[in-house]
Amino acid sequence: MTRIIAGAAGSLRLEVPKAGTRPTSDRVREAIFSALESWGLVDGARVLDLYAGSGALGLEAASRGASAVTLVERHAQAAQVAGRNARTVLGAFGRGSGKGGRGSEGSAPEIVVVKQSVQTFLESTPPGGSSLAGDGDPSLWDVALLDPPYDLEETELAGNLAALVPLLSADAVVLVERSSRSPEPSWPAGLRPLRDRRYGETALWWAEPTLPAA
Repeated sequence: MTRIIAGAAGSLRLEVPKAGTRPTSDRVREAIFSALESWGLVDGARVLDLYAGSGALGLEAASRGASAVTLVERHAQAAQVAGRNARTVLGAFGRGSGKGGRGSEGSAPEIVVVKQSVQTFLESTPPGGSSLAGDGDPSLWDVALLDPPYDLEETELAGNLAALVPLLSADAVVLVERSSRSPEPSWPAGLRPLRDRRYGETALWWAEPTLPAA
């Protein structure tokens, strides 16, 4: 079972695709969001969840106060599951069950599910930012979460990271979740490692921009 841990949708259960995804454990997800909240990078943040699977990471951010979340998943069944989970989380805001994604206003966050490969999505997004539904104004992501399949080639991951750089805000953070047996990601120009942590079979690699946002 996968569930939202905390926030407006805390304790809500999420669907998990029948195959092809690897849900992040509650322990690791709590570690991720403890770090993000300690850096002040959840409330009001724009969050990009790449290789989203069920959407659990991005939807946890939405529950905890992110203002906008984009879930990118190329597999049709997983993207459908992520969409249903997004509606479940948004329903918690509709019931007034807690703090919303825009601080004291209490409004629901914006959640978009994109059925597309990660590299295609990143390369097709205009440099300098994303444009989600709503006002349509381009802006930059504050948090990027990448939890790719463990068998993803390191060169493909490096390409993802390189394409991500111009889409980040100056104070953004990037998280890569991998097997603890995987090597450190090859960080492109514009990203530098911040820290890494290991939790059993899971390794978390954090990075931050080194250049001003475009």
